[in-house]
Amino acid sequence: MSENPLADELPMFFRYYGLTYRVDGTPEGGLTGHLLNLRTGRIDEDASHVHEVLFAMGEDIAVLDEAGYVELTEIKRSRALHGDGPIFALYDTVQAVYDKASEESRRLAPEEHALLRSLWTRTFGLWAQEFERRDAGEPPSFEFGSLLGDTTEEPG
Repeated sequence: MSENPLADELPMFFRYYGLTYRVDGTPEGGLTGHLLNLRTGRIDEDASHVHEVLFAMGEDIAVLDEAGYVELTEIKRSRALHGDGPIFALYDTVQAVYDKASEESRRLAPEEHALLRSLWTRTFGLWAQEFERRDAGEPPSFEFGSLLGDTTEEPG
């Protein structure tokens, strides 16, 4: 196995042209990437952008910390995906927090920011659990669609 000089820094998180991108190590010591897919809600393996995000920082590519990655992923999912179930109920709660602050013509309070961070972490985990179930051949626990088009997936 070759030694990866970035191994101690992995995973690395990025905003990539408005989406989220995560760089991970491979068992062979290389690098791979995972890009948010707003048609399916999944974070798909896509190594084609690894070198670009590592070496071409700029206006369209930025480094994120893990919390920023989770937050941006969930903001993007909440805007592109629609459906019923616990994830979408949590998205409605997030929107209600934003709406209240807007109605009161004020910025979010620190405790509201903390609430939103916890809700984004929760929805991120719920998506991961849902896709694990589907990949294991279990039926979906809820249905959803994308404003960008078809979300039809082949079983895991």
